[in-house]
Amino acid sequence: MIRSMFAAVTALRNHQTFMDTVANNIANVNTTGFKAGRIDFEDVLNQTLRGAVAPTATHGGVNAAQVGLGVAIAGIDNFQTQGDLQPTGKVTDLAIQGDGFFNLSDGNQILYTRDGSFDVGSDGKLVSPSTGLKVEGWTADNTGAIDTGQPIGDITIPFNQMSPPTQSTNISIAGNLDSRAADGTAVETVMTVFDSLGSPHNISLRFVKVPNANAWDWEASTTDASIVTTNPLASGTVTFDTAGQPQSDPTQPDGVMDLSFNNGAADATGTTAINLFMSSMTGFAQQSTVNVEKQDGHDAGSLTSFTIGPDGTVNGIFSNGFNQPLARIALSRFTNPGGLTRVGDNSFQLSVNSGLPINGAPGDQGFGTVNSGNLEMSNANLAQQFTDMIRAERGFQANSRVITTSDELLQELLRLKQ
Repeated sequence: MIRSMFAAVTALRNHQTFMDTVANNIANVNTTGFKAGRIDFEDVLNQTLRGAVAPTATHGGVNAAQVGLGVAIAGIDNFQTQGDLQPTGKVTDLAIQGDGFFNLSDGNQILYTRDGSFDVGSDGKLVSPSTGLKVEGWTADNTGAIDTGQPIGDITIPFNQMSPPTQSTNISIAGNLDSRAADGTAVETVMTVFDSLGSPHNISLRFVKVPNANAWDWEASTTDASIVTTNPLASGTVTFDTAGQPQSDPTQPDGVMDLSFNNGAADATGTTAINLFMSSMTGFAQQSTVNVEKQDGHDAGSLTSFTIGPDGTVNGIFSNGFNQPLARIALSRFTNPGGLTRVGDNSFQLSVNSGLPINGAPGDQGFGTVNSGNLEMSNANLAQQFTDMIRAERGFQANSRVITTSDELLQELLRLKQ
């Protein structure tokens, strides 16, 4: 009689915990990156009324007779399944598609989260604005190279950073020179080159039709006073075959301009050799159009904005149109992610059963990718939670009835004395 009451009492207490778990899941149905919990029950100590008997030559065996003494909580699991992605349009909002956790540092320890609602602080650090924890990853060097084999550290968006200038060394000319043009016809275009200080200089490139041939003489010249090289800067001839294709080696320059600049400090930039390639030109019977197809070199620029790619690379966009990697966000995965311990603020920390973190970059083998402009929603399923709520309620009601019935049996026992 008393056993049944005590068994029901343990059930009431643990079904209340069941209800607490369901309530927490429902409360966090709109919490970014939240991972729902699931309670598991187990039976507890069983009282043996009769032990098991082994079979004999004349009789079969007899099973033990045991009475259970209630229920206990075996554990509350963390469901680390993927939540739906919600578009936000904010570049620093990040969602992980696949496995992995963001690394957040408070200066003393690393915490792990799926909540990618980040922002840039006044110090340029990429942080979680609700907690101030700093997002960890790898910082690029001055050339934009990122070594993911190094330890992770704080990610900084250097809005005061300048993109250094690069001097021009190769220019590719494209377009068409009309094979029908009259002898002596001239076609001209202007190209801009940059010295080692990033200063732009205009150079004219003039083509003149050669008599009685599908060929054009060309000459590069300038009126820029800071270019002290004597005109013409370079010259040559581009000849086309019967199919209108240039008769030149695309791997070899058709001309080289050895330019010396004076930007107010003599010999400050030295001599720049610029190779001219014309293998992309054609000599068809079409209107003449000449332009710069591509060239290296650019002026200096300041960081104006940035993007974050699926591989976690933070790419800086500079005012000169130049893009360069600034950093790369790190992810961590675990042998047993369900073993991580919740510490609030949508974060987890290591436990003795989670395993040590395995660091990697988004897109690496075993790691998910990063979706910029999205956030991962809670994985709590309302339909499942309301079903669990009914289970908790009915379980609580049933065990309450066990206590009531046990009490009535005790009352009947007491009435026997009357």
